[in-house]
This record gives sequence, structure tokens and C-alpha cells, in this order.
Amino acid sequence: MNFDFSEDQKSLRDEARRFLADKAGPASTRRVLDAPDVSFDQQLWRAMADMGWIGVAIPESYGGTGLGRLEACVLAEEIGRAVAPVPYSSTVYFFAEAVMLAGGDAQKQALLPGVAGGGVIGCFALSEGPGAPAPENVQAKFDGGALTGVKLPVADGDCATHAIIAAREGPGISLFIVDLDQPGVKRTTLKTLDPSRGHAKLEFNKAKAERLGDAGQGWDLAEAVLDRAAVLLAFEQVGGSQACLEMAVGYAKERVAFARPIGSFQAIKHKLADMYVAIEVARSNAYYGAWALSTEAAELPFAAAAARAAASDAYYYCAKENIQTHGGMGFTWEVDCHLYYRRAKLLAVQAGGPAVWKEKLVKRLEQRNAA
Repeated sequence: MNFDFSEDQKSLRDEARRFLADKAGPASTRRVLDAPDVSFDQQLWRAMADMGWIGVAIPESYGGTGLGRLEACVLAEEIGRAVAPVPYSSTVYFFAEAVMLAGGDAQKQALLPGVAGGGVIGCFALSEGPGAPAPENVQAKFDGGALTGVKLPVADGDCATHAIIAAREGPGISLFIVDLDQPGVKRTTLKTLDPSRGHAKLEFNKAKAERLGDAGQGWDLAEAVLDRAAVLLAFEQVGGSQACLEMAVGYAKERVAFARPIGSFQAIKHKLADMYVAIEVARSNAYYGAWALSTEAAELPFAAAAARAAASDAYYYCAKENIQTHGGMGFTWEVDCHLYYRRAKLLAVQAGGPAVWKEKLVKRLEQRNAA
């Protein structure tokens, strides 16, 4: 079994890395951070749409490039490396995947071409407050063709044009597509650790909504979407982890103390080696997840949980140790370390934190072994 990418996929990776090094990176993220009224880099978003990145996994019949989910994994890693301030994960990993998984043909025709073109920005709203999302915590209701309730925090909810919402419908839970540009929707921007990826509180007061998938099957669909998104998020986290390691290694080679580069000291060597090991463990799990995702393998729920847990731990560890390697400078605004630390903390809780995914993995393994 070969878990490596093809030569074409590696060429896409190299092209994406060059493009993002020129158009994105910490400089782009800082521009968003320095502008309180800007939620993402719109110029970068348009350029990514023009290059076909947003529609990378969307079939050509629905306006996408039709490359596939392996290519989406490649792009996710490079976007993570560049700590790009765009709503890519919410739109591509969650919204587009949900529509492709459960949408009818009319819904796909109405939404996916807009997603691929960059005009439709999506978000995925399960949570209604602190704690991991769970079906018993869903209070939003759909009745008589209208949606009422509150969702928070919603990643990229401040800039999204459409949302997929989990809400109660009769005795069960269903998913609904909501156009956020309507009178029945109110959004409030929330303060987060990483303002370069905006979050919002969404309030619905008899808002028009359209069911996605079958009635009462919403939570099962949501779990399936989360598994797919977990793999793509893992690649984004691996990319960010790798960038942290490269920053730390570069600084350790340049910074001199006691007439020697600090990278020659054993404590720093061990720190960098531990970062490398954490990344390789996460990368191996992410590759396994990519195989399961691209082949629709039965192992996807297990591979997704393992990839998500390992990548979350690796990114946080590498972001933290990158700051430590830089010493006092690593804590300053001027040095880019904090950009990756912010993103690591943010991605670690999007779609559930590491503890949630570790618990999912254990439960899924127990259920499989008991069968």
C-alpha cells in the first residue's frame, strides 16, 4: 500500500507553496490582524478561486476542477504552512463536503458552482455554546419551514454567505442550508485568540431554511462530515507544524550564545527532535486518513479520529516549542511565532478538540471489537 502522493500531486504542492509564499504567509495574516473590520484576505481568496483551489474536490459537472480529495489534502497542508487568513476550511472541508455528501442535485447545482468560484462562502454550525457539540445539546428548531435558535461560536460565520445548521425537526435532528443574507438572521462577531479566522454568533428568528439530506438523519450526516473535515484539518495542522519546525531550526542555526549557535546545545537539539517526531507521527496518520477519505474506505472513522488527534497535539506542541526556541523574542508581536500559536489553538478546537477525537477513536474501536 503506497501512502505517498503522485508526481502530479507533488507538482501541485510545489506550485501552491510558491504561490502562497508570494501572496500569503505571515504578512497577509498580519494585514488581517491589523484591520479590525477585515475578517479575511479577500484578494487572496479571489486568487485561490481563480486557480481552482476552492473547487478542487468539486466535480466538473458542478463547476469544480474535479481533481479529488487527495489534491485537497495537498492544498490544505500548504494553506496551513502559510497560516493563510481565508475561510478555506469552513467552505471546503465542511460546507462543500456536506453538500456533496447529502445534497440533492438541485442543491448541488445551486451552491457548488458558487463555492468553486469563491462567491459562496460556507460555514458549518453545530455548537450552541461551551463544550463539545452533542445531539442532546441542540436547541435550535425547524418548524413550519422556518428556523429559530442560536449557534455559537461559528467559524467564519462573520463572513459566510451560507450556513449548514443542525436543528431539531420533530423528534429528530436534521441539517439545514440557510442563506445568511436575510432578515431572520443576525450575526455578531466574536473575539477569539486568532482574529485572522473570524468567528460569529448566529441568531435565527424564523429564518428561511432548506433541509439537507433526510429528515432526522442530521446528526449522522454531521458526524460523516466531521470525519471528512478531520482529515483535511489534520493536513492543515501538519503544514503549520512543519512551518514551526523550520522556523525553529532556522533560528537555532543563526542565534549565537556563548560563541556557539544555540542549535549545537543538547537541550535545543532534543527540543527540535521531539518536534520532528511529533510531526512525522501526525503526518503518517494524516496520510492514512487521506487514503481512507479518497477511497471511501470503511476505516475512515478510525483514520480520521487518529489523524485529527495526532495533528492537533503536534501543531500545539510545535507552535509552543517554536516560541521557546526563540526565547524572549518568541513572545513578541514582531516575531511570527504567535501567528502559528494562535492558529494551532484555534484549529485544535474547531470540530472538537483532541480529547473529543481521542474519545471517538476509543469508542469506535470498542464498538468494532465488540461486533
